[in-house]
Amino acid sequence: MKLGKNHIGFTYTAEGSKTFTTFNPKLNQPNDTKFTEASIQEIEAAVALAADAFESYKNTSNKEKAKFLNHIAEEILALGDDLITMYCLETGLPEGRAKGERGRTVFQLQSFANLLSEGSWVDATIDIAIPDRVPFPKLDLRRMDIPLGPVVVFGASNFPLAYSTAGGDTASALAAGCPVIVKSHPMHAGTGTLVAHAIITAAKKTGMPDGVFSNLNSSGIEVGLQLVAHSKIKAVGFTGSIRGGRALFDLAAQRPEPIPVFAEMGSINPVVMLQEELKKNTAFWAEAYAQSITLGAGQFCTQPGLILSLEGAIFTNFTKFLVDEIKKTDPNCMLHPDIFEGFKSNKKQSESQLGLEVLTDTNLAVTPNFAYASISRIDGDAFLKNNILHQEVFGPHTLLVACESLSQMKEIITNLQGQLTASLIATEKEAQVNLEIIEALQNRVGRLVFNGVPTGVEVCNSMVHGGPYPASTDSRFSAVGVHSIKRWLRPFSFQNFPDSLLPEALKENNPLDIKRTRI
Repeated sequence: MKLGKNHIGFTYTAEGSKTFTTFNPKLNQPNDTKFTEASIQEIEAAVALAADAFESYKNTSNKEKAKFLNHIAEEILALGDDLITMYCLETGLPEGRAKGERGRTVFQLQSFANLLSEGSWVDATIDIAIPDRVPFPKLDLRRMDIPLGPVVVFGASNFPLAYSTAGGDTASALAAGCPVIVKSHPMHAGTGTLVAHAIITAAKKTGMPDGVFSNLNSSGIEVGLQLVAHSKIKAVGFTGSIRGGRALFDLAAQRPEPIPVFAEMGSINPVVMLQEELKKNTAFWAEAYAQSITLGAGQFCTQPGLILSLEGAIFTNFTKFLVDEIKKTDPNCMLHPDIFEGFKSNKKQSESQLGLEVLTDTNLAVTPNFAYASISRIDGDAFLKNNILHQEVFGPHTLLVACESLSQMKEIITNLQGQLTASLIATEKEAQVNLEIIEALQNRVGRLVFNGVPTGVEVCNSMVHGGPYPASTDSRFSAVGVHSIKRWLRPFSFQNFPDSLLPEALKENNPLDIKRTRI
């Protein structure tokens, strides 16, 4: 396997003239391997292969697709320490995080394999004909979900495994019957190449068509833009910044044939702390949120970037405990110098706003690319007037807002942009008498946490990882869990078709033995 090359279906190529390297942020130096950016010809070849592969892959049985996904999981595990070492070299993240994320990636693949094996994901619905119905006969109509076509997936900077090459977007699209082209993230191209090799190996072993998967290297935005604009691409999956996701969304909408872009983007994940619970367990919540704020150097899309409470002695006491806990934490390595510089710049902009009080000394000299956590405080009126403070600071940064009243707290929540999560810290009694706060939070987020922290996204059927814009471009869908497969499907009806011509999911005798709605 050649690490620096592109995977164009089952072929490794390096026809382009532009090369780049990844970077070790912990050692603050480039890694050795050179990667060749995909050329226009390689992009065209990958898309053409994907389009050809779709003609057969869309009709591949659930059993065969499940076998493919399970083999991908096995091949990823078979990479062993080589994958873990590469992950750490390209991210500065610890080995434990690498192994945990690998386990999550494998679990996601296996979860979609199980979904396919059960079979009801096609949402089959059958309306039986009633020829003698008056005043008009009822026709025989049978509906199910079918795959959209070739999908482009953009690897995420902060999750080199679980949200990248074989992550949730890829796993769900392959499960749906859509070939996938990954635009590999340049910060972890080596990790992406190793995982791509595992996917290709699994595809060959299970007899999948050439072109069911490709992995293209890119140091910038050009390759991604060309992929999204290509007429044979039918959908896009993206995890990253609002700026990047919105640019792809706009590009896809301007095509002669617009296509959906399912982008999971920025979020400050507001936390509402009510008085009774906060007073009762001040130290506990200070420790819990200090850990959540600093986890992974704050480089999680669910990092709690905003904490709201009523001004007064209880919130002041919590603030003191939180700052003390934050001061106990060591600085953590961020993923890349560019991300570290972005954190410093955005934090500086936030801390320079009128009325904001910086509570932690974050200007201490530290190792390059290592960030101290930052806590600031402002009153509710000043926060409402300043939209700059409503924006995400990607990294270990949290703003505390002292609200003058519950009505002002509700106003602040109502005026926030869409978010992935919100958290409510309250006794059950407090929550029951503050349903307006809960409803205001529900209108702005995709997941509401009661007496917990937002970091940690369980991969399960009931998880919603998405929310109103700009948390995601379509709040009807989740980027996590088996329901994320719905992004890559479209409904289709057969009217008055002979049983012999129907797909097995809709045949009269239900040969797949799946759950169906029959009317």
